[in-house]
Amino acid sequence: MAQIVQGKLEAKGLHFAIVVSRFNNFIGDRLLSGALDALERHGARSEDITVVWVPGSFEVPLAAKKLALSTRFDAVLCVGALLRGGTPHFDHIAATVTKEIGALSVETGVPVIYGILTCDSMEQAIERAGLKSGNRGFEAAMAAIEMARVMKQL
Repeated sequence: MAQIVQGKLEAKGLHFAIVVSRFNNFIGDRLLSGALDALERHGARSEDITVVWVPGSFEVPLAAKKLALSTRFDAVLCVGALLRGGTPHFDHIAATVTKEIGALSVETGVPVIYGILTCDSMEQAIERAGLKSGNRGFEAAMAAIEMARVMKQL
């Protein structure tokens, strides 16, 4: 029979860092609330969660890398919102942030979870931050718990 490795959704005893972009903080606050809700519902103690605010999504990967390399955390969550504007700036920032966050898990060996919204409008961001289609911060925290447990088994 094959050996199966999968993570339990049990956050008790794990340590998490959440990096939150202050830009578009109306959305960031909602994503952070969702992430904290998921972690605490699944057994994480508030004293085992560190929240780090950074100016914008572009700064998220650097803070996430520093936290992942610290060896203090079992997983790092990255949350924030990028909203498309009238210039190519959105495309450049979204691509860079996505690439950098994606590379961090492989580089550091710590699950670094992508919870950055990339939306065409504020309405889309609001929907994804808790109104219509769930809360992506909550979902990112669930992925963080599961990946932290998987990594402990590997």
